[in-house]
Amino acid sequence: MPEGDTVWRAARRLDRALTGAVLTGSDFRVPRLATSDVTGAEVLGTVSRGKHLLTRFAPSAGVPLTLHTHLKMEGVWHVHRPGSRWRRPTHEARVVLTTADWQAVGFALGIVALVPTSEEPDVVGHLGPDLLGEDWDEDEALRRMSSDPDRTIGEVLLDQTCLAGVGSVYRSELCFTSGVHPRTPVAAVPDLRRLVRRARQMLDLNKDRNQRATTGELGPGRRLWVYGRGSRPCLRCGTRVREEQLGETGRERVSYWCPSCQPADSSAES
Repeated sequence: MPEGDTVWRAARRLDRALTGAVLTGSDFRVPRLATSDVTGAEVLGTVSRGKHLLTRFAPSAGVPLTLHTHLKMEGVWHVHRPGSRWRRPTHEARVVLTTADWQAVGFALGIVALVPTSEEPDVVGHLGPDLLGEDWDEDEALRRMSSDPDRTIGEVLLDQTCLAGVGSVYRSELCFTSGVHPRTPVAAVPDLRRLVRRARQMLDLNKDRNQRATTGELGPGRRLWVYGRGSRPCLRCGTRVREEQLGETGRERVSYWCPSCQPADSSAES
């Protein structure tokens, strides 16, 4: 699943291409929006909210509208010149927005909804503070993360109602760089505030990169400390990295950790 930095880049790409332009065509290829049409509307902008994208329109008549999309596991937005060949199969396209200069195509999107802009809080209001948002609130994030001190840090980091923007990659990397096992209860994390600040720093440093890195190195196989390194040596100590599905029932995601750098105490193992 894309992380918050990936979604932030998608928002910026859409914003740069479409904002201020009038749509010369729109095509919603999902059943519930099959008859919807925002052709003629001015694009006011696109912003990210955690892993959600909000593209705002000003129709020539009627109320302002927002296109709410979510990439889920496989989704992506591509922007290219009208008439250019698409880089994904046509049958995967869910939304096509066309202006005189650009065409934006959303492929394999997990969520596609068109709502009045005034109703945006109904679709993203449940999210916690956005690590890359202008209204970032560290204290509120810590309050939400600590509201159930017995939950594991691995579960809380993926809970978008606590902290918006962290996915499986950053969960593994944050637990590693903080020296905590992903099954450690939140109450037992030595310095939760420092972990949260590191989360924001990681996403901020990577938001303009095509190749995500948390180690400070950009060479192949050296960019991430533990994520994707199951059964391979830890980059820090050489111990074999372990992996398992971790999370609440029905929402498990693979997690990686080093048994030496992130020893599990009795509470984490129970």
